[in-house]
Amino acid sequence: MIIASLKSHRDLIAARQPGVGMAGELYSRQDIFDTDLNIFFYKHWIQVAVTADVEEPGDVFTVDIGKASVLIVRDDDEQVRAYRNVCRHRGARLKAPGKSTVGMLVCPYHQWTYDLDGSLKHVKNMGKDFDPKCRSLIPVHCKVIGAHILICLSDNPPEDIADLEEVMGPRFAPFDLTNTKIAYELDYVEQGNWKLVMENNRECYHCEGTHPELIVSYQSEDLGVSFDEMTDEARASYDAYQIRKAGIEADWERSGLLWQTVEHLADDAPTQFRTQRMIIAGSGESQTLDTKVACSKLLGNLTRKDLGDTHLWGNNAWCHVMSDHAMISWIIPLSPEQTLVRTKWLVHKDAVEGVDYDLQKLTEVWVATTQQDAALVAITHSGTQDPAFVPGAYSVFTEPYVDQFARWYASRLAAHGV
Repeated sequence: MIIASLKSHRDLIAARQPGVGMAGELYSRQDIFDTDLNIFFYKHWIQVAVTADVEEPGDVFTVDIGKASVLIVRDDDEQVRAYRNVCRHRGARLKAPGKSTVGMLVCPYHQWTYDLDGSLKHVKNMGKDFDPKCRSLIPVHCKVIGAHILICLSDNPPEDIADLEEVMGPRFAPFDLTNTKIAYELDYVEQGNWKLVMENNRECYHCEGTHPELIVSYQSEDLGVSFDEMTDEARASYDAYQIRKAGIEADWERSGLLWQTVEHLADDAPTQFRTQRMIIAGSGESQTLDTKVACSKLLGNLTRKDLGDTHLWGNNAWCHVMSDHAMISWIIPLSPEQTLVRTKWLVHKDAVEGVDYDLQKLTEVWVATTQQDAALVAITHSGTQDPAFVPGAYSVFTEPYVDQFARWYASRLAAHGV
């Protein structure tokens, strides 16, 4: 019996034609998944939490990423830190995945005890020559940008994280996202490869046909259009919207609000991101079914509701920040065919459910959208594994960022010798 040898990761990447999708094997093979995890989730900056996950000193949020596990901790000085979830004695996990609150971090095996700054504070029966200073917890590179907590597991994290800080720091500042609380959180396991989840997020070609709740707050003219296929009536509507859009953006600028689109999307840039302040349709206030704010207590010290949607997507995350709340999502790959999508809805820390906001109104748009996206990812993953699958061409009008994602994927693999 002759078994055909599998194509190499590099050969599968090289076979992709410009403007066309990736081969089905790239979404299904365990060896490729392991390489993806090692490069894109261990050597790049990724989001793993929000500041409200570790709201008070002593709060711990434990996150597993493949075989790695990380402790996100707020220390006694209220600084957010990250450590490898590995006891420096014999390697036991200090904490299980999820949230907890501690005075110190105590290993459940032999009770080695660590301070929140990572230093080893207590051991027994180790002898007088034992030096606890050499056995502190292993630190992980950590950045807080707005409410986003990002880490990099590499000893040499990409330096272009500074570009994300520079761009998003002033954009997030008016919302005071560090003074928020989690109103609702949703973990959803999608039945598809992590790349398909990110590809789906990088386009809205599908939105009008599959996201009836979300599309209420979107301007169709902002989703990508083909002028060649427009009727005269549609073109007149498009032109009229551009005039109105320019007026709204000028108003934001007079108010000192940053709105211009910024793209940090060079194919070889380790830290990918794109941000813009999008106009919200209808009442123009929030991504809700009536496009009005869901929380009457606005973020920070804001008094104006019509601030649009400050939208950001990056290596493994996306968010929508409005005057009344923020919706922040990120992914963690679980296997070649399963991806965890973790979403948090943030409101002002002093907002009271049932008084300042209705939880259903706050969450229903993106709960529905997440479920719909999960169904789309599942049928796409299944289809890419069909023997008949041949990658198709991307729409140049509505899927340019999917094509760019494929180029970036190839570029980063090459940068790490794949």
